[in-house]
Amino acid sequence: MPPSFPSRIVCLTEETTETLYLLGEGHRVVGISGYTVRPWEARQKPRVSAFINAKFDAIEALRPDLVLTFSDLQADIARELIRRGLTVFNFNQRSLEEIFAMIATLGRLTGAVERCDRLVADLRRGLDEIAAAAARFAFRPRVYFEEWPDPLITGIRWVEELIEIAGGDVVFPELRQEQGAKGRIVDAAAVAERDPQVVLASWCGRKVNLAAIRARAGWESVAAVRDGHIYEIKSTYILQPGPASLTEGVRQVHAVLAQVVDQTVKGREACSA
Repeated sequence: MPPSFPSRIVCLTEETTETLYLLGEGHRVVGISGYTVRPWEARQKPRVSAFINAKFDAIEALRPDLVLTFSDLQADIARELIRRGLTVFNFNQRSLEEIFAMIATLGRLTGAVERCDRLVADLRRGLDEIAAAAARFAFRPRVYFEEWPDPLITGIRWVEELIEIAGGDVVFPELRQEQGAKGRIVDAAAVAERDPQVVLASWCGRKVNLAAIRARAGWESVAAVRDGHIYEIKSTYILQPGPASLTEGVRQVHAVLAQVVDQTVKGREACSA
């Protein structure tokens, strides 16, 4: 008798939806998060949640045999779904290796192990190619990644790891192990003291105000502000702990850092000519 795999899956965050489609298992997805952007065709499925709230009756009506949730932030959602008798699998990936583990788990849950192995190999190969290109940089820029502006919250672990692969040195490496956002709150003066050469901002669900960053008190002497190297990376690409971050997110970060390095080197050459 062949093994039985879930056939009606509700994904309450975007990364599991994208992964299932990349595995060729998108037909199993019957409900998605309202924040889902990738892949485009998934957006045709019923939207049954935001991030910290969900339409429980709508989820039940879809008759899922598996609901996928993420992190402690969706713990209350998971609890209610379990109380209603649904099967829930909660992921909690915060690092690159944990993202790969999430992908591998989805491969096993759906019986797509071989396709999963190929996907993981392709994703790792892409990261290796970016790391090889970054190794050719004339120098590694100091990078401050901002996840939220009030209070200032620096990057979660997978983001910091991707910045390093892309060719930058993060300015708060000691905070990457903090799983919760509260543990990654930083003072504006502390950012200025570490003098980042690049500021990358991605405010979850909100457009970044680059002018407001430039105007922060005490930041006029920060290299990134002085030299105009403040950039937005859209949250759907870099704050999604799944394929988007490992592909488009890291590519965008690498492109920004390559541009900064090139402009800086040319500026130094011009000054010494």
